[in-house]
Amino acid sequence: MDYAKIGALIRRLRRERGLTQGQLAEALGLSPKTVSKWERALGCPDVSLLPALSACLQVDVSALLAGELAENQLSGGNMNKTRFFVCPVCGSLSFCTGPSSVSCCGRPLEALEPQKAAPEQALRVTDSDGDWYVESDHPARKDDYISFLALVTGEKLLVLRQYPEWEIHARLPGRPHGKLVWYSTTQGLFYQLV
Repeated sequence: MDYAKIGALIRRLRRERGLTQGQLAEALGLSPKTVSKWERALGCPDVSLLPALSACLQVDVSALLAGELAENQLSGGNMNKTRFFVCPVCGSLSFCTGPSSVSCCGRPLEALEPQKAAPEQALRVTDSDGDWYVESDHPARKDDYISFLALVTGEKLLVLRQYPEWEIHARLPGRPHGKLVWYSTTQGLFYQLV
């Protein structure tokens, strides 16, 4: 561990939050001298303090231990670069348009790699009064279902959350061209162009 990098990051994040060394120390039940020691690279926070310290500074523990925050490049708002994350424990959905570190239920998540849907896996998409109407023959059981459907265009992301035992019958307004993305709880992430 690089004490100097960790200390510099603690100082930077403490100042960004408008905290004095004394206020941070008080929140952690420590003396201000301890925080000063960390910031001067004369020591490092004890492992038992890391969860509370990361919460106070609003930073991930791994970033705190690395002593640096990964800075994202401006993506220009292009939604076509959206990456999807699904928690294997609780099923929560997260997404982002650029590089990121995502975690849920205490575990880091990897971005799902979408597979192009084979003809037998593809969703049925029909024109309905100027909208797209989407249906699927995918099972709708508690142990096997499509948990979300998303329409991704260059400037828009429309996400429809699905629940177990719900069949897909979705109306997407305005018939925009883009990419339909969906997640099967047993088969993974798929896409097709519309």
